[in-house]
Amino acid sequence: MDSVRLIRAAKKAYIVISIILCALGLLMLLMPGLSLSVIGIVVGLVLGVSGVIKLIGYLSRDQYQLAFQYDLAFGILLMALSVVVLLRPEDVMSFLCVILGIAVLADGLLKIQTSLDARRFGLQTWWLILVMAILAGIAGMLLMLRPSQSAQVLTGLMGISLLAEGILSLCVALCAVKVMKPTDFPTEE
Repeated sequence: MDSVRLIRAAKKAYIVISIILCALGLLMLLMPGLSLSVIGIVVGLVLGVSGVIKLIGYLSRDQYQLAFQYDLAFGILLMALSVVVLLRPEDVMSFLCVILGIAVLADGLLKIQTSLDARRFGLQTWWLILVMAILAGIAGMLLMLRPSQSAQVLTGLMGISLLAEGILSLCVALCAVKVMKPTDFPTEE
């Protein structure tokens, strides 16, 4: 039963961080003139929290084992990127674009595989994960390819990438994380 609580906690944390990513993405789209150091600090903190949540997700074993299957290495990567960004938040704009672009692209590619695995499991919503993974991957790629644009354009691209990543993570949490009910457990007779 402890594993069920851990899976529920991981799913709720994924949903919360997904909403935070969406809100941060929208904020960056609506206010592209935000201070670069504020952007660096906030993105650094969000990367760190996302890394911890991915580790928690990996350590929980949901029934399908789809949503969290790549989260050990990815969680560690996000925490390492968080440290780098937080050490130099004011100097980090072009570097942050590349880092965030790589992270969003990598997660999109991994979630494409997750969607195909979900299809083999017979999950009806596999296609939603696939579409969002492709869109997030494209947003990550665009962010990586535009590090020499103006700060406002880059802030907008980061906002789009974070919004796409948030929606992708929300889709995965809602569609691919199966929390077993106590009645689903085999009983000893």
